[in-house]
Amino acid sequence: MSHVLLFHHELGLTPGMDAVADLLRDAGHTVTAPDLYDGRTFGSLETGRAYAEEIGFDVIESLGVRIAERLPADLVYVGFSLGVMPAQRLAQTRAGARAAVLVSGCVPPGTYADAWPAGVPLQIHAMAEDPVFVEEGDLDAAVNLVDSVFTESGGSWGGGNSVDAAAVKLILYPGSSHFFADISSPDYDEDYAHALTGSVLELLAGLDG
Repeated sequence: MSHVLLFHHELGLTPGMDAVADLLRDAGHTVTAPDLYDGRTFGSLETGRAYAEEIGFDVIESLGVRIAERLPADLVYVGFSLGVMPAQRLAQTRAGARAAVLVSGCVPPGTYADAWPAGVPLQIHAMAEDPVFVEEGDLDAAVNLVDSVFTESGGSWGGGNSVDAAAVKLILYPGSSHFFADISSPDYDEDYAHALTGSVLELLAGLDG
């Protein structure tokens, strides 16, 4: 079983984020889902983002990193939107990462490290017409990040010359919702939320295998 460190989105640690964590726990995994907002939750991206800006995105990201430092190194990092920042940073810079899942967000390659760490599976999930993901550059960052893994020279991926396509993938769902995986959000899409969690559970099962 895996230990998952799950970082919430701009709305805070909502009941929907707790539901995702509980689903993974029900499958036997240990899940740490810290509250980066100190108990606050918000009803819209705009109000949640305004609060994050007030705190400072760098402060939130650093808090996520400090929390990880109190946990074992062999974590699976999962980040939703805002939470992608600490999740991706930790996956790329903290030794021992087992996998990373980035949802509705992606930071450009090279921001945290020159290359994706060898042998660490990566999944990026988003809705194909989500204006936040598309228009703010996250889609381009996701495409470039996945491409960079497949084009790394020298066989850096776990010592091999190629990457298993199942281990690194960008999954785009039909639709435009940003918080599609959060059952407590009006953006929730049951079908694609289930597709996302099913894919994550499959990834975790593969790590155990």
